[in-house]
Amino acid sequence: MIDHTGVAVSNHQQSKKFYSETLAAIGYELIVEFPASVTGSEDVAGFGEGGKPDFWVVSGTPNKPPVHVAFRVTSRAAVDAFYKAALTAGGRDNGQPGLRPHYHTDYYAAFVLDPDGHNIEAVCHEA
Repeated sequence: MIDHTGVAVSNHQQSKKFYSETLAAIGYELIVEFPASVTGSEDVAGFGEGGKPDFWVVSGTPNKPPVHVAFRVTSRAAVDAFYKAALTAGGRDNGQPGLRPHYHTDYYAAFVLDPDGHNIEAVCHEA
């Protein structure tokens, strides 16, 4: 079971804003931040829900190749809201909301690229 994951980003403030706006659409919020003066090396922002951060944005050299992170949501409307919020926040389209039946019959997802090119997805597995 995965407890947490994250991405390294080139512009921490820009990415923190992007993820704050994008992930709010699926119920995630910025829960905790640690500046480089505390971590000893990089700025860190933890996003999640229910007070538990499980997605971390870390300043530094972006991951190469870029990372793919998928957020599971409970409705197709949440996928649509995620996609719209991501584009409004400066993300780039990497796959509009829709069914991907090659994965399975009810796989409904949208894909966006964050400011560093990480492939960020929202997916609903419900009919």
